[in-house]
Amino acid sequence: MKEKLAAIINAAVSAASEAVDEKQIEDIRVKYLGKKGEITALLKNMGSLAPEERPKMGQLVNEAKEQVESAINEYRKKLKAKAIELKLKAEAVDITLPEKEVCAGGLHPLSIVTNDLIDIFQSMGFDVLDGPEVETDYYNFECLNVPADHPARDMQDTFYLADKILLRTQTSAAQIRTMENRKPPIRIICPGRVFRADEVDATHSPVFHQLEGLVVDKGITMCDLMGVLEQFAREIYGDDVKVRFRPSFFPFTEPSVEVDVSCTECGGKGCRVCKGEGWIEILGAGMVHPNVLRCCGIDPDVYTGFAFGIGIDRITTTRYKISDIRLLFENDKRFLEQF
Repeated sequence: MKEKLAAIINAAVSAASEAVDEKQIEDIRVKYLGKKGEITALLKNMGSLAPEERPKMGQLVNEAKEQVESAINEYRKKLKAKAIELKLKAEAVDITLPEKEVCAGGLHPLSIVTNDLIDIFQSMGFDVLDGPEVETDYYNFECLNVPADHPARDMQDTFYLADKILLRTQTSAAQIRTMENRKPPIRIICPGRVFRADEVDATHSPVFHQLEGLVVDKGITMCDLMGVLEQFAREIYGDDVKVRFRPSFFPFTEPSVEVDVSCTECGGKGCRVCKGEGWIEILGAGMVHPNVLRCCGIDPDVYTGFAFGIGIDRITTTRYKISDIRLLFENDKRFLEQF
């Protein structure tokens, strides 16, 4: 019996020393110490021995059981320590390697220009307001002196969501809301996104950005408008820029003007960008029409005002000499990284 116990102990210790993972160690434990294990079977067979042999044999079997348990636990600890060591090596960070490059983003060119415009007009005392992009026909057209049968609506064909509900074609609607709820003096700008059913090409998009300005007070004249816009043009394009005012027509202003600046590409000499004219149109403006003031509850015999609408996309393309407006909306990283 002693020889058999010694053989079992040697076999169990040898198997434990060769185990490579926790599962193999557990399998060895079950083989020798489990309910049907070899050492457990010896204890179950004690009843077949003579009474005087049982105590001594029980002691030998228990000693063998302790030796096997001790060996199995020892090798289990070694396997766990080895597994931890391998894991630490696998997860180790080589501090001598160069750090990973962190790419910082930047503002979109439209955002850069919008922020610059806001800074320019805030320095002149304008407040910054905005209105809803989903507007009513009343605020977007009717109160701006553009009734349902007015031909000017064809120029601003837009997206209707329901009867009399549409995506705004201009941020002027926010000006109407302001004049309804604020008494003069009023000096505001309204930047935002607007929508028109335009075909996409190098200079047009169905979604674009606009900044409109409004001043209403006693004694406001066209000279005030021209002074503000000339200062704005110098701030954006530099002191050497030339500004030209041309008569035009808008239903919500009277008189109305188109504002041009000398071509930023050729300096006014004439080139492909300005189509040989030397001038580039950047905005429309004029004195607020009396009908618009009356619609908002402001007496046109007491107050006058001027308004202007700036295409932020146009300012961006002319300022940075971008030949195609579609580049602003394509999210091409190679293009955006230039700003």
